[in-house]
Amino acid sequence: MSTGDFASNRDNYCYRHPKRQSFVLCQRCARTICGECQTQASVGFICPECIKEQRRNRSPAVKRAQRRWRGSGGGVAALTGGGTRGMMWIFILTAVLFLVDWAGSAGGLSIKRFLMFDAPDIYPTIPALVGMAPELGPFQPWRILTVALTHGSFMHLLLNMLALWMIGRQLEPLLGTGRFVTTYLLSTAGGSAAAALLAITTPVVGASGAIFGLFGCLLVIGRHLGANMTGMIVVLGINLVLGFIPGMNVSWQSHVGGLAVGALCGLVFTRTRRRDQRSKQYLGLGAIGLGLVALFCLQPVLGYVALT
Repeated sequence: MSTGDFASNRDNYCYRHPKRQSFVLCQRCARTICGECQTQASVGFICPECIKEQRRNRSPAVKRAQRRWRGSGGGVAALTGGGTRGMMWIFILTAVLFLVDWAGSAGGLSIKRFLMFDAPDIYPTIPALVGMAPELGPFQPWRILTVALTHGSFMHLLLNMLALWMIGRQLEPLLGTGRFVTTYLLSTAGGSAAAALLAITTPVVGASGAIFGLFGCLLVIGRHLGANMTGMIVVLGINLVLGFIPGMNVSWQSHVGGLAVGALCGLVFTRTRRRDQRSKQYLGLGAIGLGLVALFCLQPVLGYVALT
């Protein structure tokens, strides 16, 4: 219950609705606002007047970005807030499988062994080409995508999921869940393809290829909208360089492959923003997928050439 002092203090009531008590202040002007007047901001809530002022004071780059992306079917949602359902499901699935693998490892059964990417399990002919004992196991193409669900340690999982959260909360509202998940999967396949070509006998775990793909997609879209992407370019460059440092035990091949495919997806999205270009967008994404399939079909030959 409210005390008499609280009830008599007008600062404890919404400035737009004087009969509604509230404990929430606008983060810009510090006026009290009720639930109806609250707009979620990056930190706290903002009142309607401050929202209007913020819109009036938009920079030319932000206004240009809104004009360019309007009509893309979900693009404006990124500037006003949108859902991240796809990102959350990726979080949940990846975390659950990590815990199941961790629990199974204690009993001598590791699910990661059946999900990680290992080129000889994809192409049974590879071991013979590189002088290894021939593989007797079945053809296991699912590893091309399930590699994104595997991680070597809790820290590995934490870093990848943190990166996914940082990028996904910006990119998924911009693209929509379907396009976001499609980009994630295509980037994962791109990382696997590069690993199979450039590191044909090295097993790979982790979602880094997919994460770099999201980086590449967001970078292309951001540049197209006129946003300042300098900070992201620096972070991306540092992470790429780390993959080439000896002893880091990082698959730079997956990083490069995922980044290239993600950037291609971003290029398709920026060239097919309008609703009447939706069929072209599907064709563009389909072409990327078919290109990856063709690359995997040719991988045993290309891998052998790379090794010899």
